[in-house]
Amino acid sequence: MAQLVEPVELTVTVAPLPDRAFDLFLARFGDWWPPEYTYCGQGGLTPAFIGIGEAEGAMCSEIGPHGFRVDWGRTLTFHPGRHLVFLWQIGPDSTPQPNPDLASIVELRFAQAGEATGVTLTHRAFERHGEGAADYRAEMAGDYGWPLLLERYRAFVAENP
Repeated sequence: MAQLVEPVELTVTVAPLPDRAFDLFLARFGDWWPPEYTYCGQGGLTPAFIGIGEAEGAMCSEIGPHGFRVDWGRTLTFHPGRHLVFLWQIGPDSTPQPNPDLASIVELRFAQAGEATGVTLTHRAFERHGEGAADYRAEMAGDYGWPLLLERYRAFVAENP
């Protein structure tokens, strides 16, 4: 059995209430997700679409400017305005991982905090990625991982209340 790797857990507070915060996270995902963190962006292109599936079982995918598609996850739990869980089928070397049994899990909870929303992200089950899991977790917890991504989301929400 693989050694368990500690999850990454971060919370950011955004001004809109949960329904709007959820919508900006999901429906506008491609507007705040950095293009250089996409498969197209690694080649200097901009994806035509990148997003998280909006139903349980739906794919998380990227479509390039010439129609090339990469599926990088699958939605497991979808409760608009409250709770989203998806498989993170991106390996430690940034390649797509087609086997869902070898994918980690990203969970987001949107909870009203007064007149704002606390968005808590938990990225867990890194050990499912196999060799290099602890290093992958450290990368996702580092300055260029989830902290950067959630800050981009927070800034986008602040500009689009």
